[in-house]
Amino acid sequence: MSRRNSLSSSVQEPPLDYSFRSIHIIQDLISEEPRIGQRPLKYSKSGKSLTQALWLNNNVLNDLKGLNQVVSQLLEQPQNLAWIDLSFNDLTSIDPVLTTFFNLSVLYLHGNGIQRLGEVNKLAVLPRLRSLTLHGNPMEEEKGYRQYVLCTLPRITTLDFSGVTKADRTTAEVWKRMNIKPKKARIKQDTL
Repeated sequence: MSRRNSLSSSVQEPPLDYSFRSIHIIQDLISEEPRIGQRPLKYSKSGKSLTQALWLNNNVLNDLKGLNQVVSQLLEQPQNLAWIDLSFNDLTSIDPVLTTFFNLSVLYLHGNGIQRLGEVNKLAVLPRLRSLTLHGNPMEEEKGYRQYVLCTLPRITTLDFSGVTKADRTTAEVWKRMNIKPKKARIKQDTL
C-alpha cells in the first residue's frame, strides 16, 4: 500500500475517543480504554491504533505534558495525527506541543480557559490547520477576536464552526492595518 493510500485510509478510521473519561493527566490515556463508537477501531500488528483523530474533549486536563510520548504509544503513525479535540477541558493556554503535529488540520479548543488572544500565535506554524475552534474561552471577549485569529492564521477555512468568507478576510485585513503596527514602524518609534 502506498503512503498516500495508507494516509487516506486512516483518515476514514474512527477516532480514538477518550471523551467524558474524567482524565486529569495525559498519561492516564495509556491505562484508559477508548470509547466504543459505531465502527470498531482498527489496530496495527503492534497493537497501536491506525486512526488520525484523537478526541480528549469533556475531561479535566489543565496541561498537555507528555502528549507526544502518549500519542507515540497509542498511534501507529503519530506524525499523521490530523484531528485533536481538546474542547471542554481546563486548559489556560495553547500548549506548544500541539505545534509539533504538522499534519494537524482540525483543532478544537472551545470551552476552555484560554485567556490571552496572543496564544493563537503559536498555531501559525501549522501548515495544514484548516478548522479551529476557540469560542467559549475568555480570549473570545477581546475586541477584534475573530479578525486577530484570521490575520494570524490566514489558511484556516473554518473558525468556531463558521466558514471563513471573503468578507471575513477583507474585514480582518482592514482590522490588521488599523490595529497592528508594522515591525519597522515599531523600531523607528523605539529609537525616538
